[in-house]
Amino acid sequence: MLISFRILFATLSRQGLLCFLGFVLMLLNFLCSFADADGKQALAVHWEPPPESAYKWKHKHPLKPKSLRIYECHVGICSQEPKVSSFSDFISKVLPHAKEAGYNAIQLIGVVEHKDYFTVGYRVTNFYAVSSRFGTPDDFKRLVDEAHGLGLLVFLEIVHSYAAADEMVGLSLFDGTNDCYFHTGKRGNHKFWGTRMFKYGDLDVLHFLLSNLNWWVEEYHVDGFHFHSLSSMLYTHNGFASFTGDMDEYCNQYVDKEALLYLILANEVLHALHPNVITIAEDATLYPGLCDPTSQGGLGFDYFVNLSASEMWLALLENTPDHEWSMSKIVSTLMGGRQNVDKMLLYAENHNQSISGGRSFAEILIGNSSRKSPASQESFLRGCSLYKMIRLITSTIGGHAYLNFMGNEFGHPKRVEFPMPNNNFSFSLANRQWDLLENDVHNQLFSFDKDMMDLHENGRILSRGLANIHHVNDTTMVISYLRGPNLFVFNFHPVNAYERYTIGVEEAGEYQVTLNTDEKKYGGRGLIGHDHIVQRTISRRADGMRFCLEVPLPSRSAQVYKLTRILRV
Repeated sequence: MLISFRILFATLSRQGLLCFLGFVLMLLNFLCSFADADGKQALAVHWEPPPESAYKWKHKHPLKPKSLRIYECHVGICSQEPKVSSFSDFISKVLPHAKEAGYNAIQLIGVVEHKDYFTVGYRVTNFYAVSSRFGTPDDFKRLVDEAHGLGLLVFLEIVHSYAAADEMVGLSLFDGTNDCYFHTGKRGNHKFWGTRMFKYGDLDVLHFLLSNLNWWVEEYHVDGFHFHSLSSMLYTHNGFASFTGDMDEYCNQYVDKEALLYLILANEVLHALHPNVITIAEDATLYPGLCDPTSQGGLGFDYFVNLSASEMWLALLENTPDHEWSMSKIVSTLMGGRQNVDKMLLYAENHNQSISGGRSFAEILIGNSSRKSPASQESFLRGCSLYKMIRLITSTIGGHAYLNFMGNEFGHPKRVEFPMPNNNFSFSLANRQWDLLENDVHNQLFSFDKDMMDLHENGRILSRGLANIHHVNDTTMVISYLRGPNLFVFNFHPVNAYERYTIGVEEAGEYQVTLNTDEKKYGGRGLIGHDHIVQRTISRRADGMRFCLEVPLPSRSAQVYKLTRILRV
């Protein structure tokens, strides 16, 4: 190296030498622009407290529940203040709220270190580091520990499907070569996102990624992982192709077999080392066998995400008049249509609807509506009614897991927009307006969501096997299904109410309303009187069942009945 510099200096002209030295000074100035908390110049901070001051864990992992009710969160936007919030902010505000709201797990996005805040954490630059903008590693450990103390599982959204292309602080050109961790050429870059694509057949890459999963469990005690955007890694076209469900689409030259083997290994290693760890697959293409055991040729995930549900609801809300909604399509979409329905995770909306340039459902449905005029009151009632119905049917009809994004449980009206050059780095939309819980409307929506979660907890809705969907009528716009002793009835018709609507049931007895979206305490109209709270079966066949109920169904409302007394017939 010294000889090469001597040759360089000997061959440069005086002007060239000055230009070269100027470049070196500029480079040094750039490298020295990174400072640690003490003002010392650094590209990274090594965190390894001495044993006597290392974090002491207080709580064990909570028991693995039979079903999941996940509260999805982003630490940076958890405060009401216009700032990047901290782990401490999250501990004091969000953890007790998630517990009160009735969820049994939190899922954290954007925790793994990333250079650009506005990427929401999806362009990871350091796979083994907690994002320093939120606090220290010990702060994150305290977050996990406090969550466990409240009985909440902690899931981490992990991005192993690609990496940031940043060459200064990321893995790209880590050793000076283009293929240290990634494919070369076109295959080494995502078709549309510009991120780097791992070469999963490389032994060092496997060591790096598998060790990374184990690291988060061992070091930070996380309870599971949500594997982000598997379609990006499973196919050389990064999932940007039309999929009809034909098996040929999953067994052709575009499938990355090395990526498949990595995911199998990831599940094998995690479940062997940590039997209670939970893995969730997010794959828009629904690759066959996502949740089948690896011993049977599957990938071994515990749950898979049904992404179609939220897409369907968004399309209905934005593009389809209420009276044209298809009950058959709603049911078929929510039931997943194919594999491992019992291992499906559903949500009406997650962070994508709010963060990816769109609007939250509350913003679409409620917006600036009020109760001041008859017209705006009707629009307001429509929005609130559909908001509750969509959440209730999505959380109860299919699968064993449900997810909600932070703030949507009380109808947060604003989207999320991170500080970036396009908005002059504004924090005005990068927060959560918790004071809305003091507003009647949002408090009523939150009360409904809490009671819905209470129904899940006490009625064990999601762990009772698959729903028996026995009534789907596109004309009356009524859907009904049974799950255990619970009968769910939805009337999506925007106008028609039914005084005595016939619904079939298998057991003769008395059925009592346990949840009603139209109750006044939830912002409804309260059209079902107390004399209709308990319904007795009629000895008449309906919907292929031996008995039936004749129930009142206000328009745009849903009721949950529970069999409270069995009658001998």
